[in-house]
Amino acid sequence: MTAAMAAALLFGTAPAQAADVLKIGISAGLTGYAATVDRAWRDGVQLAADALNAKGGVMGRKVEVVVEDNRSEPQEAVTAYRKMISSDGVDVFISGCVSAGNFAAAGMVARAEKPMMLCSILPQQASQVKWAFTTLPPAGFEVEKRFEYLRDKTQIRKVGVLHDPTPYALLQKSVAEKIAGKYGLEVAGVESYKQDDADLSVQLTKLQSAGAGAVIKIGLGGTTLTAAKNMKQLGSSMLLMTSLEDLAVFKPVSEVLGDRFLFVASPSQVFDALPESATRTEISKFLEPWRAKYGDRDPNWASRGWDGVMLTVAAIEAGKSAAGPSMRDRIETITGFQGTTGIYNFTPENHQGITANPFVLATIADDRVKIVQ
Repeated sequence: MTAAMAAALLFGTAPAQAADVLKIGISAGLTGYAATVDRAWRDGVQLAADALNAKGGVMGRKVEVVVEDNRSEPQEAVTAYRKMISSDGVDVFISGCVSAGNFAAAGMVARAEKPMMLCSILPQQASQVKWAFTTLPPAGFEVEKRFEYLRDKTQIRKVGVLHDPTPYALLQKSVAEKIAGKYGLEVAGVESYKQDDADLSVQLTKLQSAGAGAVIKIGLGGTTLTAAKNMKQLGSSMLLMTSLEDLAVFKPVSEVLGDRFLFVASPSQVFDALPESATRTEISKFLEPWRAKYGDRDPNWASRGWDGVMLTVAAIEAGKSAAGPSMRDRIETITGFQGTTGIYNFTPENHQGITANPFVLATIADDRVKIVQ
């Protein structure tokens, strides 16, 4: 024992240690197919940390964000999580949207008793779900919004599903197949693709030949623009209806397909069109510093990263502790929490906090996002 440590113990004080810092760990796909959304998620988490530090931190502790690039690959995510647990000593994970990566590391994180507040869907095993929570609304909400539009606003009754191999995409595909009949629709065909595919014309031709009037595309990244260009080359009249994504990805797609391109949008992406509400007020708290730093950059994924931090802080303050088990237990008691995407209601049985569909269907016209439903 050093003289300094002995003196600290003698006088009932301790030298400055990691306890003076609240460490948030992020495993994010800063490169690879998830880069656009995970970079935004990371920036939203950091923005929230900066806002908290400007007010003195959390219970007197400065917030520090530790980020590791998992390259959008599950095996890289395991390495990233292991480093943050063993070397960086993070207190909680507020990790990005690569579901497979979060799944792969979930067992290790649970054994370390570190809560995970995720951008992705939850892992499958009960022992892992115990420590995992998500800001992501149920996958079915995205499917429902597209199906509602087709039922209520069009004569289209056959759809094709085009999806990538990620867990979230597979979950949406399964939902689409199960609930199509409820909306008077028929899934005419299902086709898959890989995130690095440079041509989707074969899959699109099959869906068109099967009689699909709309393509329900499920997956992130540049393949949305690839699909749009292929559809135009094929002279297809099918609608392209995509799930949540960064608006920077969508703008060139809208230039190719015009009003035949529709997408699911979160409240922060259509902020200027929202009526006065608690959701709009909460988005404003985030959007003011976001726009000051990033201008008109898409706020969606960042706003949910912001929510992830604020939910975690609410749990810490409620339990007056940043110990993993305390945070985990307190997150399960958070109800009626107004976030930027919707209202969060967690329970011991429900670790997916948003239970009411917050989405709208939108398009881009004259370089502006427009709500169509």
